[in-house]
Amino acid sequence: MTMPTNQAMWLPAKGARLQLAAAPMPIAGPGQIVVRAAAIAINPVDWIVQRMGGLGFPWLRYPMVLGWDVVGEVTAIGEDVTQIAVGDRVVGLAVGQDKAVNDSAEGGFQHYVRLRESMTAPIPPTLSWEQAAVLPLGIATAACALFQKQHLALAHPSAPPSPIGKTVLIWGASTSVGSNAVQLAVAAGYEVIATASPRNHAFVQQLGAEAVYDYRSPTVVRDLVEAMNGRELAGAVAIGAGSALPCVAVAGGCAGDKAVAMVSPPVSFDQAPLSKGRTTYLLRTMPRVVVGMLATILRARGRGVRTGFVNGVTLLHDEVGPMIFNEFLPAALTSGRLRPAPNPQIAGHGLSAIPDALDRQRRGVSNGKIVVTL
Repeated sequence: MTMPTNQAMWLPAKGARLQLAAAPMPIAGPGQIVVRAAAIAINPVDWIVQRMGGLGFPWLRYPMVLGWDVVGEVTAIGEDVTQIAVGDRVVGLAVGQDKAVNDSAEGGFQHYVRLRESMTAPIPPTLSWEQAAVLPLGIATAACALFQKQHLALAHPSAPPSPIGKTVLIWGASTSVGSNAVQLAVAAGYEVIATASPRNHAFVQQLGAEAVYDYRSPTVVRDLVEAMNGRELAGAVAIGAGSALPCVAVAGGCAGDKAVAMVSPPVSFDQAPLSKGRTTYLLRTMPRVVVGMLATILRARGRGVRTGFVNGVTLLHDEVGPMIFNEFLPAALTSGRLRPAPNPQIAGHGLSAIPDALDRQRRGVSNGKIVVTL
């Protein structure tokens, strides 16, 4: 019998181009599984790490395998794995770039990936690989923003949800993080108001938002404050460059919990060059980042609003991770309580399609998530 071999799309150094090469076959340790990947999804952080990894992820050891979103079939399980068996179809968050892990065996851009059981959920046979692939980092980041104690600290989802009587604002609700945040907040018993482009309003309402506003409208902050009249705010999730300041303004004008969980930096890095010109780009861009952050902090203090940046992988280290992947997702996906969103947009097949998929994601995607099948 021929033993399987592994290949990965490696990032050999900071700012380098990805390279397809052989990779060690992962081994499942205690609480871990190995998955033969069937599809992976692309997140903005993937190309940000490639282009600016020394800035946001200085601890990474190179060569490194990037990638967070993985679906596939379980080929091996380690000791103490109790909820997943060999042959199961699963979706999981690959945490190889977490500072405490820092291990390419747990990077998503390879044929065989080591995952943590606490970050993995079985998926029903009615759900395609491509549909499930859009979930992991999007739902993980949304869960961190909503449920972690240092952010909004909301009540956890329940079936059926018990009405809380409070409202959550999701700014950027048609994004990967936003579409999961809407559904998780509703599943936890909260009412949701949201912002999105007009073409995505119906989509966001289908996910459970009661009202959706155009984030580009010059009156959007006033409109949201008026919509919150008579409601109690449970907090806001700010998704997208420049979203924090208007969320602070809304939270400051509402009754309730004046807290904003910030998912995105104040400026976009989508123009960051891959290699040549990166220093010039950083010298031009980082002052805008600093000014944007200071403006947000000062505005928040002046309005009595608590703010914090969300790191979507930190649920690996607290109770939120198992709550989402082991307790909530299996039943929610089977029953249809949670809809994998946004829709997958297939960018190609095979590991060699990943570089072009990264570029496609960097150029911008609306109401969709880039997926590569394997």
